[in-house]
Amino acid sequence: MSSRTLDACLLAFALVLVSCGRAPANGSSEPALHDRAMADPALEEPPQEEPQEDVPPATVPDAAAALAPLAEDFDAAVPVPFGRDPQALRVAMGGNLKGDAGEAGGCHFLFQQPRPAHGYGTAFMIEDGRFVRMDVDDPAATAPGGGRVGMDATEIAALYPGRVEERPHKYVEGAKYLRVSRDGSATVLLFETDAQGRVRSWRIGQPPQVDYVEGCG
Repeated sequence: MSSRTLDACLLAFALVLVSCGRAPANGSSEPALHDRAMADPALEEPPQEEPQEDVPPATVPDAAAALAPLAEDFDAAVPVPFGRDPQALRVAMGGNLKGDAGEAGGCHFLFQQPRPAHGYGTAFMIEDGRFVRMDVDDPAATAPGGGRVGMDATEIAALYPGRVEERPHKYVEGAKYLRVSRDGSATVLLFETDAQGRVRSWRIGQPPQVDYVEGCG
């Protein structure tokens, strides 16, 4: 091989070595992106979702919640507490009560005066010398919870949801007693209907007197 050819080969080999050691051209994007990622790690991570607000679990109603609480106290519907003597009742009613006492220890009614042209209005049962029950057939009077004379049984059921116990009337076919009780109280509210389901009267008192079908009879 001539010296000229040898020199040409050495020159070409030197150019190859220089080319291998040169840095990549600026047009190449991969190293630049890699360098930025190294400088800012957030670029390599996916965007984080906003933390979701804690949502309370849905409330599951239990059986007790189906019983609507009665806003009014049954015992607050009468002028004096059950168990008081007739004199305390007369004082509370301003002396506007009349009725025969009957036999000592027996049962009788005191009627509020003046009495209406039809029915008895409001009457108070006395048994064994104690006030035990109040009876009402006045359409203008409202029972605790909203019941009134003239309402039908479905309206009563809507006013006292889950608390009405139906019992058949002792004498009138198709008529009913709608018995309403209140948690924590021995006092009972009772609506008496006719055969068409209309409330004819209501009474409030304590067992067993509130369930006396014939009153004092």
